[in-house]
Amino acid sequence: MMEPPGGTALVEESIHEALEFRRAMRKVEAEFGHNDWWFKVWGPDKLASEGVGKREDWVLKANDRWHGFGDLAPGFNMLDPIKSTVVTPGLDVSGQFAETGIPAAVVTKYLAEHGVVVEKTGLYSFFIMFTIGITKGRWNTMLAALQQFKDDYDRNQPMWRILPEFCKSAPTYERWGLRDLCQRLHDMYRANDVARLTTEMYLSDMQPAMKPSDAFAKMAHREIERVEIDQLEGRITSALLTPYPPGIPLLIPGERFNKTIVQYLQFASRFNEQFPGFETDIHGLVEETVAPGQKRYYVDCVKD
Repeated sequence: MMEPPGGTALVEESIHEALEFRRAMRKVEAEFGHNDWWFKVWGPDKLASEGVGKREDWVLKANDRWHGFGDLAPGFNMLDPIKSTVVTPGLDVSGQFAETGIPAAVVTKYLAEHGVVVEKTGLYSFFIMFTIGITKGRWNTMLAALQQFKDDYDRNQPMWRILPEFCKSAPTYERWGLRDLCQRLHDMYRANDVARLTTEMYLSDMQPAMKPSDAFAKMAHREIERVEIDQLEGRITSALLTPYPPGIPLLIPGERFNKTIVQYLQFASRFNEQFPGFETDIHGLVEETVAPGQKRYYVDCVKD
């Protein structure tokens, strides 16, 4: 399938469509005005006016503000243009929260009800990939849905009207307005400084206490116990703990919980309780319902 010349043409078409989508998004921004159109595609400030441009256009250069990665070595990395990350307002590349914001989870649920399935969703960005078969008609559908989202947000349309399928599973939001929902979620993220908290937990001191194979053996022999998140500090996990986003393992079996990780899990439990339907997904966290609308969270740990 990928053999030239057919395979080469298919790949070039994918890159071309990805560039056309980026140019279309910038055209919409120019028509609305910089302050009235929020959605941007993460990437270099300058794009080729037509065609696919040059490879060098996508190299991440040291200290360019658009990527936020700082002092990179020359030629260290480049962005694949078919991998498009759409950024929503509320959080900049330095980790600073704005007064108002639109969490990406709301946008992707909106897109889902318009027939657009997103690859991955972060706090204030979502990821789509221009693989073979993604045509102008398909990405135009998403662009139209984003414009409709803006219109519904500006009018603060009720959720039951614009997201009926979602409201069937999460009736709490039926009478909420779209703008109100976005702001409440944003306020929760901002109050807990989630960007900083997420970064710090991955940079925190990881303490291996036993080999992963030994911790797995404890689980296989049922020498484990479920521990509530408030009691986790200092305990040894027997499970792989992976928060999503970002979908990167945080602890592997045999490592100890520290205070920073416990604080993040406490935030996640409060968030899940206040915003059903937008739960933070953490692989390895066990959820138990203790009463209607009340849940407790545990992690399987090695017995002391």
